[in-house]
Amino acid sequence: MSHPTRLSSLAAGARDTLPMLVGAAPFGMIFGTLVSAGPLAPWHGQMMSLGVYAGSSQFIAAGLAAGHAGMLVIWLTTFIVNLRHMLYAASLLPYVAHLPPRWRWTLGFLLTDETFAVMNGYYRQHPAAPLGHWYFLGSGLSMYLNWQLWTLVGLVFGAVFPQLQSLGLDYAMVATFLAIVVPQLGRLPHLAAALVAGTCAFLLRDLPYKLGLMSAVLAGVVMGMLLTQWQERSRAAQEAA
Repeated sequence: MSHPTRLSSLAAGARDTLPMLVGAAPFGMIFGTLVSAGPLAPWHGQMMSLGVYAGSSQFIAAGLAAGHAGMLVIWLTTFIVNLRHMLYAASLLPYVAHLPPRWRWTLGFLLTDETFAVMNGYYRQHPAAPLGHWYFLGSGLSMYLNWQLWTLVGLVFGAVFPQLQSLGLDYAMVATFLAIVVPQLGRLPHLAAALVAGTCAFLLRDLPYKLGLMSAVLAGVVMGMLLTQWQERSRAAQEAA
C-alpha cells in the first residue's frame, strides 16, 4: 500500500468535503442574490466572500447594511456570531499546534463549520497523521473556492432572477448544518453548548434586533469552552498522577 503524499492528502481532503460543497452551493447563491438586491455593490459582496469568508456573518452583515445599521453594530454582531470558531479552534489546536505560524494562520482563515466537521472526523481516525495539515488545506481550500464561485453566480444571476432567494434553496444549508451538528453531540462540551444555546435561543426569542440569537451563540460558546478547558485540566491531572 502506497504512502500518502502531499498532493494525495490535499486531494483526499477536497474529495471528502464534496457533500459539504453541495450543501453550501445554494447558500452562496442566495447570499449573492441578497447583495444584488440590496444597497451594496456587487463587488462588495464578492470582496466580503474573499476577505471575510463566513457565511452566517456575511448574511447578517448584508442584512444590517440594508437596514442602515452603524458599523459598530455590524462589527459586534458578526463578532459574536463567529465566536463559535473559538470552540472549533480549541478542538483542533492539539493537531496543528506543532505547525509553523504561516500554516496555522492559513488553516485558521479557511476554518468553517463544514471544514471543522470534516477535520474533526478525520483527526479522530488519524490523530497522528503526518500530512494531516495537507488534508486540512484540501478541505478548507475546496470550500473557499466553492464559496467564491457560488457567490459570483448569485451576484450575476441575482438581478436577472430576483426571486431566487425565495425558492427554498436555503433548506439545503439547514440540512448541512444538521449533518454537521448531530455527529458532534457525542462529546460533552459540544452537547452542553448545543443545549445551552438552544435553550437561550428559545427563552430569549422575543428580544429585538435578534439579540436573543446573539446571546444564545455567546452562551453556547462560553459553555463549550469552559467544559473543554475542564476536560483538559482533568486529563492533565490524571496523567500527572
